[in-house]
Amino acid sequence: MVFYMLVRDIVSDDVINVTVPGNREQALNLMREKNVSGVCVVKEGTNKLVGILTRSDLIENPDEEQIALIMSRDMITASLNENVKEIAFKMLENNIRRVPVVDDDGDLVGILTSFDLVALAIPEMDIEDPVEEYMTKNVPTTWEQTPLNVAFEIMRFFNSKSILSLNNEGKMSGILTETDFINESEVVSETSVHNSSVGTEGDKWSWDSTTVLYVEKNHLKFSNKVVKDASTSNVSTANTKTKVSDCANRMRLDNIEQIPVINVEGDLVGLVRANDLIKALIK
Repeated sequence: MVFYMLVRDIVSDDVINVTVPGNREQALNLMREKNVSGVCVVKEGTNKLVGILTRSDLIENPDEEQIALIMSRDMITASLNENVKEIAFKMLENNIRRVPVVDDDGDLVGILTSFDLVALAIPEMDIEDPVEEYMTKNVPTTWEQTPLNVAFEIMRFFNSKSILSLNNEGKMSGILTETDFINESEVVSETSVHNSSVGTEGDKWSWDSTTVLYVEKNHLKFSNKVVKDASTSNVSTANTKTKVSDCANRMRLDNIEQIPVINVEGDLVGLVRANDLIKALIK
């Protein structure tokens, strides 16, 4: 059977957006309030789409305050009459998790995420492939007593949106997402002092001069908690033989975008994300 579903069949028209001009605090507060990882950006007073702003954009640009300087302008968009498989291709090819839906005039009419594809499209297909065929085995992990700032750097090193915690026995004990890190952090400004001396070589009458440079830089400062204090301990899991459709249903019911995968001994062997499962949609 050929699977055919249009964007208009599953697109969400309840689009959370911010406007430009605007600042990072407004955007961050909105993301926290709505518990979302990204928002569309429209021009103030219109519905004209001008960008996408994600949590990662905010994290990577702590020195910028204006949304217009942080957001991504090079966007991949969709129309209501496109096949969802075409959108899945776009997400995979461009390594993105959300695609704004616009009309012929470029006005924002909805948004489609990888979670939408997994929760609404895949269950309609009854895909029996085991998740081990799609999971990633390169999973960032850390000890549950690791300070948050160290765990955050480990997650960034893996270019991941989550990190799994291990207890003293080496068993998985929780999961910490990018959202959790943001909720346990604040942007602080620190000033560093740099001195440099400049003199004229060979001139015995010259005076050495000292230049003092004050550099002010913003960065994320985390609370003093350890991973165990901030992570989710009640973690949904799949085993290597769990069917793709069953895993997609679990994501939908628990409203999550990633599920750790364990083997028959209960050992962590991988992680399956919404973006991994949409590969099954276009297989």
